[in-house]
Amino acid sequence: MKFSFLGGAGEVGRSAYLIEDEKRLLLDYGIKLHQRTEYPLPFQGFIDYSILSHAHLDHSGFIPAIYEYCSPPCIATYPTQALSTLLVKDSMKVQKLKKQKVNFSGNSFRKMLSNFIPLPYGKSFSLSDNISLTFTDAGHISGAAISTMQIGDKKVVYTGDFKLGDTWMHKGAECIDGCNILLIESTYSQKEHPDRKKLEEELYSEVTSVLERGGNALLPCFAVGRSQEIIQMLRYFDGDMKIFFDGMAQTASEIMLDYPSYIRDAKYLANCLKTAEWVISPGQRKKALSKPSVIISTAGMLEGGPALKYALGLNNESEIILTGFQVPGTNGSMLLEQHKMRVNGIVHDIKVPVEYFDLSAHASRSDLFRFVDKASPEKIFCVHGDTCREFAEELREKGYDAVAPANGESFVV
Repeated sequence: MKFSFLGGAGEVGRSAYLIEDEKRLLLDYGIKLHQRTEYPLPFQGFIDYSILSHAHLDHSGFIPAIYEYCSPPCIATYPTQALSTLLVKDSMKVQKLKKQKVNFSGNSFRKMLSNFIPLPYGKSFSLSDNISLTFTDAGHISGAAISTMQIGDKKVVYTGDFKLGDTWMHKGAECIDGCNILLIESTYSQKEHPDRKKLEEELYSEVTSVLERGGNALLPCFAVGRSQEIIQMLRYFDGDMKIFFDGMAQTASEIMLDYPSYIRDAKYLANCLKTAEWVISPGQRKKALSKPSVIISTAGMLEGGPALKYALGLNNESEIILTGFQVPGTNGSMLLEQHKMRVNGIVHDIKVPVEYFDLSAHASRSDLFRFVDKASPEKIFCVHGDTCREFAEELREKGYDAVAPANGESFVV
């Protein structure tokens, strides 16, 4: 069995992993969000199946490019199909606005849509006489899946992005009991997340203090997952706080509610969303900035979306609060490190305070080790992280056969 790493090795972004045995399976095919979009390495030959772990663009964003060359079924959960369609279509629009080339055709995007095969959690799907695939809930975003593949007599597990702890949106993932080969994300292999309940209380307190001094609390959020989590959390603490809800998160929320079994409490989410003012016009954006309010808006890394305009229109008592991972090179990363932001090619100094709260939807350091110990694999590939090498070295010290591959490397197991 051959494993080739086409992206997402030693980095966060453009995840792409090829397994070759009786069939050729491509696990994710994403892009890396940056000032200029980065893509995974091309695969050689054909693909029998594309397996999509979840909808985030660093895993789904280049799936249409597969269909420039071949037409494999793309297996994903129901929400992942719908949400990845939304996100990929939006990324095409953003790239055109940035005057960047979209490296696949509209026809390939349509071929991706026609080749989706839905696979619910817990159901085994036969890829051949000797290969089967089962998805289990990854606890990351709606529809995110841990992929367990039985390939002959070998059990191969690909975690994708996962989280073991509960959040407002999801119950935590369950560890896989025993496998031969493990491909595991390493995003926070060197970091423990703070106590979530305490962090949520601190975030609410921060938002309240901004409103009390007459400012706007701008929370740039990922359209899928974080936006919905923040609104539920704030409503838990305060049922009357004025919240404006803007950007692509509106459509994403509607999609999530179409698949209620994939989120923790669909009824509560729906009720919370009804209490917010959904922004659909420029006039409402002016209204949001005219008085103290909470503004939840895409994009989470400030690479587009209404959050950019809000950020430039905040008064001096306002604050920008980031709650998600900021990929180096993105606007969000620049804002945290330099208090600057690029809008339409112009770099702006941001005068208002910027705060960061680690409400991560990824496994913490201890969770990663717990997952590995439960799986007890014979071979481990550490991927999707800036500290993959350190993680692999620690695993080797514990007696595991672990490696941190580089992009372009292949291994025969």
